[in-house]
Amino acid sequence: MNETNRIEYKQELNEGLEKEVIAFLNYHEGGVIYIGIDKKGKAVGVADPDVDMLKIKDRLKTNIAPSCMGLFDVISETKSGKDIIKITVASGSEKPYHIKRQGMSERGCFIRIGTAAEPMPQKMIDELFAKRTRNSISKIKSNKQDLKFEQLKIYYDETGIKLNTKFAANLELLTEKGDYNYAAYLMADKNSTSIKVAKYKGTTRVNLIESNEYGNCSIVKATKQVLDKIDLENKTITKITSKERGNKRLWDAIALREAVINAFVHNDYTSEVPPKFEIFADRIEITSAGGLPEGLSKDEFFEGYSVPRNKEIMRIYKDLNLVEHLGSGVPRILESYSKDCFKFSANFLRMTFPSAAPVSDLVGDQANDLVTDQANENDGKSNETKGGAIGGAIGSAIGGAIDDLTPRQKEVFDMIVNDNKISYRAIAEQMKINESAVLKHVDQLKAKGYIVRVGGTRGYWKFRNKK
Repeated sequence: MNETNRIEYKQELNEGLEKEVIAFLNYHEGGVIYIGIDKKGKAVGVADPDVDMLKIKDRLKTNIAPSCMGLFDVISETKSGKDIIKITVASGSEKPYHIKRQGMSERGCFIRIGTAAEPMPQKMIDELFAKRTRNSISKIKSNKQDLKFEQLKIYYDETGIKLNTKFAANLELLTEKGDYNYAAYLMADKNSTSIKVAKYKGTTRVNLIESNEYGNCSIVKATKQVLDKIDLENKTITKITSKERGNKRLWDAIALREAVINAFVHNDYTSEVPPKFEIFADRIEITSAGGLPEGLSKDEFFEGYSVPRNKEIMRIYKDLNLVEHLGSGVPRILESYSKDCFKFSANFLRMTFPSAAPVSDLVGDQANDLVTDQANENDGKSNETKGGAIGGAIGSAIGGAIDDLTPRQKEVFDMIVNDNKISYRAIAEQMKINESAVLKHVDQLKAKGYIVRVGGTRGYWKFRNKK
């Protein structure tokens, strides 16, 4: 593959890196930079990718303004047997980005033109600065300054990262004057952001039968609670015929997870309207505030071009392994659902996923459709108890051998059977793969009904017995 307007090759890590990254930050589509590939597209490799990746992250954090943290990914890959580095850069919302020491000048600002990073004309610099997004959650001062972050610290601890006394500055949770900003308010243990998961009896909003409140806490905690709740609602249907027994969940688990996280990460919190999650008899609807980011077309949105609305949230969610790579969410959803499932308006984005079977069919035992719907028998119990009941129901419903798993998935499943509290990090270390790969295997195990998470991040796995 040759260089394009969105792809740049660099044979080695050199002084021109910041210039190339800035050009993509200022470009409306972002782009990808490969280190260890020459201009002809031949892989030559890098000697020590881990060391170079640390250097890259530090240089981009230190030398580029405004901050581009949360707007880039740095990962290692293998091509033709050579170790290379891939840097994915999103289009930023605070253009013009520039080299700090050069300031907003033609020597410091660059734009991608064709396959080159060219100096930005002063007129364009002035125009972009005039349009710069000032009403972002990083610049809005929190109305409360006595914020606590114990929940956030626990989630970072679970990934093996310790937050030090300067974490608020490092995670960009402060305004330019040093006050907690709105991003900090959203991450704090207590806030007034209400997140609800509503369930309706029919196909309209007339008959509300359940309303769950998961807000007023760190949105990281709220995200995990919503994911757990929707995972419980995502029942497994088992179709029994004279020849075989097959199982399928109401919604594709991987696509559903991506949609939930996208709603949290890309919601326009400056409108003070949180994301909304609604379950109907025939579908699930996930609505987030804010239309398409400025300068991004629908085609670019569907192709996975990333323009993060809230780079502070994106950065934290990536740290906590809730987000894998920039721009990966929408393409993953499109693997299971069509573009027609997305509805755009000036102020909202709604994702609607049809159910694999009507919810009205998911009550009781039927001759041909065996459904795991044990949650209604546990109305007064905790989420952990309900999760255990549903996990057991899934295990008894699907039974059978595990020959529909790949060798890697079987390996992950065996580790969970041996230690039902094992972490993603521990699995990754034992298998010598990255945590994002582990997450993919776990998502497949969940989607196929082999495991169910009980009790959130500090809980454990319920699993089906192997035969």
